[in-house]
Amino acid sequence: MTDSEQGGLPDAGAGLGMGAGTQVAGGFGGRGPRLLAGGGRRATAISTVSTVIVIAVIVAIFLAAPGSSQVRHTFFDLRDMGQALTGSVKGTYSVGEALWLNIRMFLAAEVLILILALVLALIRQSTSPVLFPLRLLSTIYVDVFRGVPLILVIYAVGFGLPALRLTVISTQPLAVYGVIALTLSYSAYVSEVYRAGLNSVHRSQVAAARSLGLSQATALRYVILPQAVRNIIPPLLNDFISLQKDTALVGVLGAIEANQAAQIYASTVFNYSSFTVAAILFLILTIPLARFTDRLIDRDRRRRLAGATT
Repeated sequence: MTDSEQGGLPDAGAGLGMGAGTQVAGGFGGRGPRLLAGGGRRATAISTVSTVIVIAVIVAIFLAAPGSSQVRHTFFDLRDMGQALTGSVKGTYSVGEALWLNIRMFLAAEVLILILALVLALIRQSTSPVLFPLRLLSTIYVDVFRGVPLILVIYAVGFGLPALRLTVISTQPLAVYGVIALTLSYSAYVSEVYRAGLNSVHRSQVAAARSLGLSQATALRYVILPQAVRNIIPPLLNDFISLQKDTALVGVLGAIEANQAAQIYASTVFNYSSFTVAAILFLILTIPLARFTDRLIDRDRRRRLAGATT
């Protein structure tokens, strides 16, 4: 792409004798969202020293606070953290083992959300007059479940379905009701992500596929959806990071997941270190997924920039 096609603005990096991949020190350019990108050893040393200073200041303020010792005993007691993790205190549950329920709910809800959200998005994208009632219902569905707080959906499903006294529906484990609530709520959000991905595929792609003799369904499956899914992977992963955390809300129904196990321990020994353990375990799960999302965003950004310069 020439300078005239970009509005007549020359490449600032080229004017300074820098290559396209060079990052200006202290700037926001470069190859993407990295904690430390470019600058060499001097930049690494400066970043390390400044990080150590900031952490030292935060720790000093915390230790100098009048109630520091009480907070450390209440939230960061190593003995209580170990007991909460293993569930060695009588009448409590292992926070570590309870986390497995969070993981299972997350995996089950994720699969269901991907399927239901795609169906909703395809219905809302359809133009057939026959599907108008379904488009109307899907629009109402998305509006309702995007507007109602998730905790209220969990209450409605977790206490409402058992109250119906139906043969199969009302006799499921509490975790199943939690997965249903998570699926209902998150499908509304993810369906809009799908719609954004479908709309990002240029109409010329559809026209080209149809000109090759592909049916509407075949073009959707082999041409449109693969491109749309590739565009929406980063926002989808962001939604699933939130989903992993929100599995803790299912504990309000009485299911013994990590947060509920931590609460039982705290109410038994009157120490909140169990919540710190639960928070650390959730961080262990979510931080790798967050960094993977950053990597995908960075790769997608570089791919787009490479395509723009060819």
